[in-house]
Amino acid sequence: MNSFTAPLNEEQVAKLRALLKERGFEFSPKPYTIFFAQKDKLSVAVYEKGPKVLLQGKGVEEFVQFDLEPKILGEAKLGYEEVHSPEMFEPHFGVDESGKGDFFGPLVIAGVYVDRKIARKFLDAGVQDSKRIGSDTKIRALADEIRKNAQGIVDVVLIGPAKYNDLYAKFANLNSLLGWGHARVIENLLAKKPTCPRSLSDQFADKRVIEQSLMRHGGKIDIEQRPRAESDVAVAAASILAREAFINWLERESKALGVRLGRGVSPAVKEAARKIAESKGADALRSLAKVHFRTAHEIAPEAFAAPPPRVQWRK
Repeated sequence: MNSFTAPLNEEQVAKLRALLKERGFEFSPKPYTIFFAQKDKLSVAVYEKGPKVLLQGKGVEEFVQFDLEPKILGEAKLGYEEVHSPEMFEPHFGVDESGKGDFFGPLVIAGVYVDRKIARKFLDAGVQDSKRIGSDTKIRALADEIRKNAQGIVDVVLIGPAKYNDLYAKFANLNSLLGWGHARVIENLLAKKPTCPRSLSDQFADKRVIEQSLMRHGGKIDIEQRPRAESDVAVAAASILAREAFINWLERESKALGVRLGRGVSPAVKEAARKIAESKGADALRSLAKVHFRTAHEIAPEAFAAPPPRVQWRK
C-alpha cells in the first residue's frame, strides 16, 4: 500500500498535527492544505476540503495501523475490511460512471466483478474511488491492475457525445439514460458471469429503470443502489475504469482537434467551446460535447435551446 485517505474532524486534525510534530516530521506549505508534513519517504497532507488526510509513500500501512487509526481515528479498519464490510467480499458486480458532469467528452459506464479473492487483490493494490485520485498516471496504473486481477470480468460502455446527444433526445432525462447504460453493462457482465447474484451502484435514480431494461433482455439479478457506493471496492474499481476511458478519449480528441478539451464546465471549457463553434460551426459541438448543457446554449443560442428548469427527482 502506497497511499491512504480518510476524512477528519477538527479535533482529529489538531491531534494529527501534534503527533507528527512529536515524531519529527518536517512541515512545509502546500496549496489547499491545512498542513503538509514529511519524514523519510512518508508524506502526510491534510486538505482543507473535507478536511481529509492523504498519506503517500513508504510506510503508509504501518503508520495507518499503528498511529492514525488507534491514536487519531479511534477505529481499526485497515486489514479488517472483511469484519467491517463482509458484503464487499461476496460475489457481486460494481458499476459506476464518468463524464456525466463534464461538458466535453463521452459518458462512460463501467462494471467490474469481485469475489473475496479479487476484492482483496484490489484493496492491496490501492483501489479506491477515482474521485480521490488526482493523477491520470495513477488512474491508468490502477486500471491496469484491475484488468490484471479481475479474471476478465469487466466491461466498459463508452457513449460518445454524438450518440449521447441522440440518446438524451430520446430519453429526455439523464437518469433514464444512465439506467439504460447501467443495464447494458450489467447485461455484458452477466454474459461473462451468469451466476453473479447482485449488482451495486450509486443511488442515482429509480432502480426500476435498470430492472425493466434487463427484464426486456432476459437478465435477472438483484439490483442494489445506495449513497456513496464508491466505498465498495467493486464500485471503486468500476469508477477507475470509467475514468480511464473518459480521460483517454479527451486526450485523444484534444490532440486530433488541436484544442484542449478540458474537464467539467469551467471558463476554460467555455472558451474552448467558443473557439470550436467559431472555427468549425456550432454543429461541431454535437460530436464533442453534451449539448443539453446550458454551456451549449450560452455559446450558440441560435443552435441549442436553453435547458428547462431542473426538476428535483423524488422517489
